[in-house]
Amino acid sequence: MSNTIHHEVHRIQKIGWLRAAVLGANDGIVSTASLILGVAAASSSSEAILVAGTAGLVAGALSMAAGEYVSVSSQADTEKADLAKEAHELEHNTEFERIELKQIYIERGLDDNLADQVATQLMQHDAIGAHARDELGIFDLTKAKPLQAAVTSAIAFALGAALPLAVSVSININEISTAVPVASILSLAGLGVIAAKLGGAPVKNSVARIVFWGAGAMMLTHLIGKFVGTVL
Repeated sequence: MSNTIHHEVHRIQKIGWLRAAVLGANDGIVSTASLILGVAAASSSSEAILVAGTAGLVAGALSMAAGEYVSVSSQADTEKADLAKEAHELEHNTEFERIELKQIYIERGLDDNLADQVATQLMQHDAIGAHARDELGIFDLTKAKPLQAAVTSAIAFALGAALPLAVSVSININEISTAVPVASILSLAGLGVIAAKLGGAPVKNSVARIVFWGAGAMMLTHLIGKFVGTVL
């Protein structure tokens, strides 16, 4: 029998940066394309579209970074608070915490004797680690990483926003209402494929979901911009 250790790489390990990257890129494409379409519908100035699109890219990337950092930091703070509380309980009421861990294993299918042995050995080996995983659901692979989420989402947003902006400045203003949505929808479909492949999800569902909501947002913004332009 071979003693070679088999190392498995699971997609859950990518969940932190993948979520931030998909969210950032999707938001970058949709929000910038929608902004460009809204401005183009209300204005005939190429300069106004360029300024609005560039401002949207920069502001959106910074906003995404700040928002992700704050929200994921809140998650990290909650995790730290729960771990500190658990450490205090382990220090002052060790036996109760051992029984609590044992009960968790019984509920997961172990018999009473085996659950007691497992709880005892894990408490001796790494009590706080065992309670973090099995009582609180905090794992190293999915632990909150604010800086990673902020940087990933900001870069992804900027890259996503750059595409509709590049299309809008490279064509005649009269073609924007057609070219930008087409390019953006194709980009969203590509993003859906990439996200599905990286996450191991069904490609059709991922593409349909991201294209449907993205196209709806662009259409609504274009109609609002057209209405405002008509009123003004």
